[in-house]
Amino acid sequence: MTTDATTRTRTITWDDPMATASAAAGRTGLQFVQALAAGEVPAPPIMNLTGAQLVSAESGRVVFSLEPAEYHYNPIGSVHGGIIATLLDSAAGCAVQTMLEEGVGYTSLDLSVKYLRGIRADTGLITCTGSVVHAGRRTALAQAEIRDGNDRLLASATSSCVILRP
Repeated sequence: MTTDATTRTRTITWDDPMATASAAAGRTGLQFVQALAAGEVPAPPIMNLTGAQLVSAESGRVVFSLEPAEYHYNPIGSVHGGIIATLLDSAAGCAVQTMLEEGVGYTSLDLSVKYLRGIRADTGLITCTGSVVHAGRRTALAQAEIRDGNDRLLASATSSCVILRP
């Protein structure tokens, strides 16, 4: 077997996802998401896999960042739509989580994504902002958008979430 000189590798490490999940106990959703952003709670494995980072969190709003790279590419030479959807879903869901009381959870019911511009490694750092449009007792509606360094809209999404009360 020969190794092609153009072969690239990437090694991924992550913390125990159950330790991250259990860190939500005794915290409001906002406190938990802020602890994630501050690095006080280990990032979930999906963040290590994609390279995304939770930058900030406030009530009803979160910001993620991602530096697009070759390992995000699809077969046609741009960032795979699944990576973009994952980032949008994370931002919308975490925005909803910031609105929840201690002991209350959520899960996504749907995600509707619009891809507006191609994203490549040379796009540079992108930011994804998620915000809550409506938070009810049983469901919440959130939106998220991805922008480049020139504030151009690259992709957007809406998400409905079900609120899981004990």
